[in-house]
Amino acid sequence: MPPEPFDTGALRPAQDPPKRDGLSLRGSRRSGRRLPKRAAIGRRSFTSTLKALDALATSGARVSVRINDLDRGTSVLAGDDFVTLPIAGLGVVPLLVEVAAAMEAGTLDGFEIIDRAILPRVDVGGVWQHLKAPALPVIDLAVLTASAGDTLAANALLRRVGLPAVRARIEQLGLSRTALLDGFRDERGPDDAPHVALGSAGELAELFAALVNSQAVSPGVSAQVAEWLSLNHDLSLVASATGLDPFSHENDEHGLLFINKTGRDAGVRVEAGVLAGPRAGVSYALIVCFDDLSIMHRVRAHEVFRTLGTELMEYVF
Repeated sequence: MPPEPFDTGALRPAQDPPKRDGLSLRGSRRSGRRLPKRAAIGRRSFTSTLKALDALATSGARVSVRINDLDRGTSVLAGDDFVTLPIAGLGVVPLLVEVAAAMEAGTLDGFEIIDRAILPRVDVGGVWQHLKAPALPVIDLAVLTASAGDTLAANALLRRVGLPAVRARIEQLGLSRTALLDGFRDERGPDDAPHVALGSAGELAELFAALVNSQAVSPGVSAQVAEWLSLNHDLSLVASATGLDPFSHENDEHGLLFINKTGRDAGVRVEAGVLAGPRAGVSYALIVCFDDLSIMHRVRAHEVFRTLGTELMEYVF
């Protein structure tokens, strides 16, 4: 049977934004410059992204996308954004929220030392396994988790706060289609959860919007998690269109605000984040699950993310 068509929903044209409060993380990065109205109209189309997603879905991939305009608080583009799919390492974002919330509540000391010797070995990603330091404080483990996708550091945080606490935090955040199922493993056996985490593009885009709007748990927690995520080194998918330095993009000289998190697994690519320029700001999420049969299959999946990144840059500038 042919694959079901990709439901792109409605691509709604944006209107003049009302004034809104609460975008404190973006306020200092936005200038008063606005594009001429005629030029702005041409930059609001996601035609290339839609074509690329349709082609990928036709080839058998499962795709889910959501883009929200932060100033308007409305959806700009939505396609199967309610579908729950594997999100791999992006599932650590609720974990980071729980760690930051516990630190703010005083139930977790950010300088508490965790020894990696108590953790099962995992080699699927990260740098802590290559460092000589056998133990690190919680707050440094959060930085490694957010910036380097460090699976051992994430497992250490998960062991410390507990999976039930993270699941309770996910529920408190109002995420009904998102779940952290397990820690990271080199191999998954029949008794293990089939995936690290599941989520939907709609909820992931909303979560990132909540982070920059200071609405995830509290302003302090939102700011802390956004700060950790702003250190992310993986700018190879959507973020490749930004031209930012992967290792130093906290204070971009062109006024671009960007935070993101990616997830990668066999046949899974996902990215969610916030991109804000002088003209507009968006939160976005794209999940692609594909048959990773060859390098070319993988490259085609990656190209969709880069196409989206290019059109997002046109939208915010």
